[in-house]
Amino acid sequence: MNHVRRQLFRLLLVLLPGIALAQIHPPQPLTIIVPFPPGGIADASVRVIAARLADNMGRPVLVDNRSGAGGQVGAAVARHAKPDGNTLFLANIGTHAINRSLYDKLSYDPVKDFEPVTELFSWTHVLVVPASSKATSLESLIAEARAKPGKLVFASQGVGSGGHLLGEMFKSSAHIEVEHVPYRGSAQAMQDLLSGRIDFFFDGVGVLPFVKDGKVKALAVTDVKRLAQLPDVPTMGELGHPAVEMSAWFGIVAPSGTPQAVISKLNQDFVKAAKDPDVVKRLGDGVRIDTGSPDSFGAFMASETDRLGRIVKASGARAD
Repeated sequence: MNHVRRQLFRLLLVLLPGIALAQIHPPQPLTIIVPFPPGGIADASVRVIAARLADNMGRPVLVDNRSGAGGQVGAAVARHAKPDGNTLFLANIGTHAINRSLYDKLSYDPVKDFEPVTELFSWTHVLVVPASSKATSLESLIAEARAKPGKLVFASQGVGSGGHLLGEMFKSSAHIEVEHVPYRGSAQAMQDLLSGRIDFFFDGVGVLPFVKDGKVKALAVTDVKRLAQLPDVPTMGELGHPAVEMSAWFGIVAPSGTPQAVISKLNQDFVKAAKDPDVVKRLGDGVRIDTGSPDSFGAFMASETDRLGRIVKASGARAD
């Protein structure tokens, strides 16, 4: 018995310093830099995933909002982070596709400065008009625009935003002349749409409550398939405008130089967290989980950069 006690005592002498050290030095937090201010749908969505990720990994996961300059502020911070997998960036359709053609000079290189981890989530855009609008369908909106060349006005979330490019794609596909008015985000644009000062607007899934309350009319969605929450609203493709297709997408990238073994582990962790049934439920209406391998996300971003770059150049959109 004394021999057993001595062995247990020796084992404790070995383990206790490690236990004490773990208490003094808790696991290093994982930080996700988000290039948007708090409170938006993208910010809320990544926080839901981050909470599950923290539970799964047994370490804190922090969301660091660094908004400004079309995502350049946050991207610049992330690119300079140590490539050890502890600081990541929420890449999106703006920072890692549109910006390359929109800005003459970027504070980061979307390809050289980052390693793809996984796409996370996306949502479609909805073409909406005021409840008081005479347009009751896409065809009637086009007819009105053709009857009044240059008179109808469409809003966007800003120059080079998804809403702006969709408006330009719509103009080209429908052969219409309409005026573009950029706003600083969706909120003010929506207020002007509700008041009738704006004729139409391509907005994200944040518009769904306005549609359900009858404050705006939804004429089409810009996805390849109908939105489950708006089953009676056709896609632009169904209405004869397949080129007017775009989803707002978001994914995780790491600073260039992050070891591939770390990238692979992060991919597994994020995919597991994002696909958790409770996470899917909490993300809410219209937010779709889209995950995959690092290679598939990299190929997707390259394809989107090429496709949307052509649209930016054709529209003549530029940002300072």
